[in-house]
Amino acid sequence: MTLRGFDGTAMELKDYQSRVIKDLTDFLSYLEELKDIRAAFRTYWDDRGATRMEAYKNNVPGVPHVCVKVPTAGGKTFLAANALKPIFDVVVPESTGQPRVVVWLVPSLTILEQTERNFADPTHPYRQRLNTHFKGRVEIYGKKSLLQGAGFSPDAIQGQLSLILMSFDSLRARNKDDRKIFQENGNLATFDVLDADLLESADPTALINVIRALRPVVVVDESHNAESDLSVEMLVNLKPSFILDLTATPRNNSNIVSFVDALALKKECMVKLPVIVYNRPDKTEVVNNSLQLRRKLETLAIAEEKITGKYIRPIILFQAEPKTGEEKETFQKIKATLVKLKIPEAQIAIKTADVNELKGVDLMSRDCPVRYIITVNALKEGWDCPFAYILASLADKSSAVDVEQVVGRVLRQPHVVAHQEPLLNMSYVFTASNRFMDTLDKVVKGLNRAGFSDRDYRAVLESAVESKVPDSAHPDLFAPPPPAVPEAPATTEYPTVEEEIDVERLQGCVADGGTTESESAGQPAVEPDTTLEQLTAHATEANQEFTKKAKDADSSLSPDLEARMNRYPIKSIYLEEARAIAIPQFFIQVPAGGFFDEAEKLALLEKENLLKDFRLSTCDTSLNFEGIDAEAYRVDLEQTGKDDYRPSFKKIDSRQKALLNAHILSLPRDSQVKNMAARLAEMIGNMYPIADREILAYIKRIMEGLTAEQLHDCLERDYSYVAKIKQKISELSTDYCEKVFGDWLTTEKIVTSPSFKLPEFIAPNLMGPTIANSLYMSEKKANGFEERVINDIANLPNIQFWHRNIEKSGFRINGFINHYPDFIIRTISGKIIILETKGDDRDNSDSVRKLKLSNAWEKQAGRQFRYFMVFENKPIDGAHKLADALGLLGQL
Repeated sequence: MTLRGFDGTAMELKDYQSRVIKDLTDFLSYLEELKDIRAAFRTYWDDRGATRMEAYKNNVPGVPHVCVKVPTAGGKTFLAANALKPIFDVVVPESTGQPRVVVWLVPSLTILEQTERNFADPTHPYRQRLNTHFKGRVEIYGKKSLLQGAGFSPDAIQGQLSLILMSFDSLRARNKDDRKIFQENGNLATFDVLDADLLESADPTALINVIRALRPVVVVDESHNAESDLSVEMLVNLKPSFILDLTATPRNNSNIVSFVDALALKKECMVKLPVIVYNRPDKTEVVNNSLQLRRKLETLAIAEEKITGKYIRPIILFQAEPKTGEEKETFQKIKATLVKLKIPEAQIAIKTADVNELKGVDLMSRDCPVRYIITVNALKEGWDCPFAYILASLADKSSAVDVEQVVGRVLRQPHVVAHQEPLLNMSYVFTASNRFMDTLDKVVKGLNRAGFSDRDYRAVLESAVESKVPDSAHPDLFAPPPPAVPEAPATTEYPTVEEEIDVERLQGCVADGGTTESESAGQPAVEPDTTLEQLTAHATEANQEFTKKAKDADSSLSPDLEARMNRYPIKSIYLEEARAIAIPQFFIQVPAGGFFDEAEKLALLEKENLLKDFRLSTCDTSLNFEGIDAEAYRVDLEQTGKDDYRPSFKKIDSRQKALLNAHILSLPRDSQVKNMAARLAEMIGNMYPIADREILAYIKRIMEGLTAEQLHDCLERDYSYVAKIKQKISELSTDYCEKVFGDWLTTEKIVTSPSFKLPEFIAPNLMGPTIANSLYMSEKKANGFEERVINDIANLPNIQFWHRNIEKSGFRINGFINHYPDFIIRTISGKIIILETKGDDRDNSDSVRKLKLSNAWEKQAGRQFRYFMVFENKPIDGAHKLADALGLLGQL
C-alpha cells in the first residue's frame, strides 16, 4: 500500500527514517535476547562501537524507556507511527490476544488538536500507516471520549490498536478539570482492574487505573518538555510497558537509541538549510532587505510553479522586541508601517500570546493572502508553516537579538523536494545589531532547540557586501553602518518603531500594485538592487557548499554519535588497495517497483526471502521435554524474580503466576491448551519473518500432544519449555532456508555480485594488541586462538594486510544463515581471503552450516576470493588444521 502525502505525492519512509526504525528494532532484538534493559542498551551501543555512550538511566524501573533524537522537520510523528508495530511485536505480540493500547502524550493543546485531527483523518499518511500495520483496526480516543466511555470498553478494544491522545497537563492534574481522570467513573465499570494496578491517589474506577491495567505503550512527543520530577511521576503513574521519546533536544535522562543529523534531512529535502544570517546597518535596511528578498523569492516561486506545479507563497516573520506594557502598541505600529508601504492589510497577520490573527487560517492554502506575520516568541512548538522563509528581527541595535525561540519555525522545506531555484532551498535571518556575535549565539541556540547545530548556518557580514554612498535623490538602503558604539546599558526608554524605521527610505521598496503574477502579489518588479544581488550570491554559494556536504556525508553517522565512538581509520599506505575491494555477496532478483516498470533489480538476499513460503504451523512437532532438569527449573524460578532492569512486560510475579496456573488447570482441556499456547507464544515473542499466528498455531499443536502431567509441568517450567520450542523453530526454519537456498542456487535465482566495501573508519568496542600489517590503526580485540592464528598469518611474507571483521556491522556471507567470518586478508598478489577460526574446545554445532554456505559462496565469488575455516587440531570435513592452512595461505 502506497501512502500519499499532503500534496498527493507518495509518502514513504525516508532513508534516515528507515534507519531509525531499524535502530529501534535492533534495540528491541537485544532486549528480547538479553531480557535486561541495562544490558541490552549497553550491548546495543557497544556492538556499534559507541563505547562512550552514557549508561542506561532507569527512569521508570522495569520499563524500557528509549529516545530517538530527530531535528525539527524530521517527521517525528510519522516515525512514531511506524515504530508502534515493531514495539508491539515485542511487548504485546498479536498471538497473546491482549489489547494493544498506546498513550500518545503531547506538550500543548495546539499540538494535541493537530495530532488528533491528523490521526482521525483516514486519508492522512499517519492514519494510513497505522491502518496498514494494524489491519485497519485502529481507534482514536481523546480524553473526553474516554471519560464518557464512548466506544471504550473491554470488548471494543479487543483486537484493535487503541490510540489515546492526551496532553502532559492532563496527567499532571494541576486543576479540577485535569483531576477527572483520577476520579470515580461509572462509565468504565466494565473494565476489570486488579488491586495490583491501582494507583493509591485515584479512585479504583478512575480512568487512570483502567489505563494502568492495560499496560500501554507510551509515546512522548517533544519529550524534552517531560524531564521534571513531576513529568517522570506522570509516566510512572501510567504503568507503561514501553516508553518511546521523540525530541530534537534530548535531556540528561534520555536513553538515545538513534540519532538523526541535519545533513540527513537536507539530503532528503526536509529542511531549508543552511540558515543565511545577515547583519544590516539598521532596522530600515532589515525591513528593506527582507521585503526585497521576499519579493524575489515569490517571483522565483511563481516561475517555478509553472514548471513543477508546486505552489509556494514566501512569508516573512517580523519579530518585534518584547517591551513590557507596550506590546500591543508595538505590533500595531509595525503593521501600520507595512500598510504605509502599501502592503494590503489582508497580507499581514499578528500572532502573539494575546492576539492570534492566524487562528483558523490555512497558511498553505492558495487562497490565503498572508505574506507577513508579526510576532515575538509566540510561534513555538506546534506552529508550522513551510512557506515561512525569512525571519526579520526588529530588536534594538544594542540587544543580542533573541531569535532562539523562533528560528526553528523557518526551517521546514515546502513540498519536501529540492526546488530548481537554489534560493528556495534556504532560510534567512536579518538583524541589525551591534552585538552580532551574541545574535549568532542566539541563532545557534535556536538551531540547537530545533535539533541542529552551529554547522547549519552561514553568516554574511557587512564587509562581504559592497554598499553605495547614499544621495538625497535616491537614498541607498544598504549603506555601511555607522562606527560601532559601546553597548548601551539596560533602559526602560524605547524609541518608537516609527522613529527607527524610515518609511521614506522604503518607499521605493514596495509600491502600489495589484496581485498579478508579474507584480508578485502587490509588489511590482523593480530594477534589481546590486546589494541584494550580492547577498543572494553569497547565499547561493553557501547553499552549493552545504548541499555538496550533505550529498557526500555518511548520514548514518551523526556528529552526536561519532563523538561517542573510538574511530580508527585505514592506514594511509593501504587506503588505495582497500578502497578497490568489493567482496561479493548473494543477491536475488526482485521487482523494480515502478508503476509501469516490468524490469527487476538485484537486492541483497535475506533470510526473509527464503522463508517467504515457510509454514511453521504444518511442521514436525516432535519434541523431547524429558531433558528439563533441576537446573532448568532453577532458571525458571529466577525468571520470575524481581529485577529493576528486567522488562516488566516479561515479568510474572510468582504469587500471580501460581494463581494463574491454578485457574488454567481448572479449565477444560481445550481451554488449557489455548491458554498455554497463548502464554508460550507471548514468551517466545517476535521471530520475524515467521508470522505470530504461525507460531501460535505451531505451539498449540505441541500443547495438544502433551499429557495432562506434561501440561502441568509446562505451566511450572514455562521458560524451559519455551527455550526448547524456540530452538526447534529455529532449526526448522534454518533447515527450510538451507533447502530453498540450494534450489535457488541451482536454478540461478540467486547470484553473487561485488557488494561489501571496507569502511574507511571502524569503531571497535574493544581494541586488540598491535599485530603487524593490520589494515586499520587499531583492530577489534580477538580471543586467544584467533589472536594466535592472525599473528602467524600476518607474519607470512605474502600478506599485505588483515582486518578483524566486526560482527553485526562488518562483512557477512548472507544465505540460509548470516555468517560473519573472523578475518578479511589481502595478499600482495591481490587475493582476498575470508577466514574463520574454530578452537577445538568450542561448541562447533554451527560449523557445518557455516562451511557449507561459505563453500557455495567461494564457488560463486570468483578466482580472486578464497574461504578458509581453521581449527587448531581437529577440523571437521572440508576445514583445515592451522599448520596446513598456514602452508596453503603462504602460497597464495
